[in-house]
Amino acid sequence: MIDSKTFASRYLTDLSKAIAGFDKDQFDKLVQLFFYAYDEGRRIFVMGNGGSGATASHLACDINKGCCLDRDKKFKVICLNDNLPSLLAYANDLSYASIFVEQMKNFFIKGDVVIGISASGNSENVLKAVSFANENGGKTAGLCGFSGGKLARMVHVPLVVRMEDMQKVEDLHFITAHMIMQVLYAWLHPKEHALT
Repeated sequence: MIDSKTFASRYLTDLSKAIAGFDKDQFDKLVQLFFYAYDEGRRIFVMGNGGSGATASHLACDINKGCCLDRDKKFKVICLNDNLPSLLAYANDLSYASIFVEQMKNFFIKGDVVIGISASGNSENVLKAVSFANENGGKTAGLCGFSGGKLARMVHVPLVVRMEDMQKVEDLHFITAHMIMQVLYAWLHPKEHALT
């Protein structure tokens, strides 16, 4: 039987290494996209599959509600994996690879921000949506893992967790989502959060 305490120690040690290597410069560029979208009234589309989809959905909730509940001006974050009937319709009638890009076509305008979350960096449906945004004047970012995959090479702002472990990559993506939420909240509420 595996020693769960030893396993936990090993897991947390490896995760700490990933956190220590976190790319703060790319994080800043990602946060700047949120600032831009807020200032310019742009939509932010976010998407992912599986655990990345859960992170995308959580990020949309945190930003839309958590950052600006008390503000007249709101963020406009749309999570493309939250509308299950639309996902199933596009997957059934077209292809699973089209589930995100087809939804975007209804709402996307030039200058909007598109954030793909894919630990492998190679999720075809995410890549198609990002490619559409790039071709139509969007600003794109990707949360990736491992070596970044295709996604890291095609977005304007790649944030890559350089670790060969899917769950730890997803852990750090989730932490990144919470960091984005908190820094945006602090920006909108300067009297509560005096950042130095």
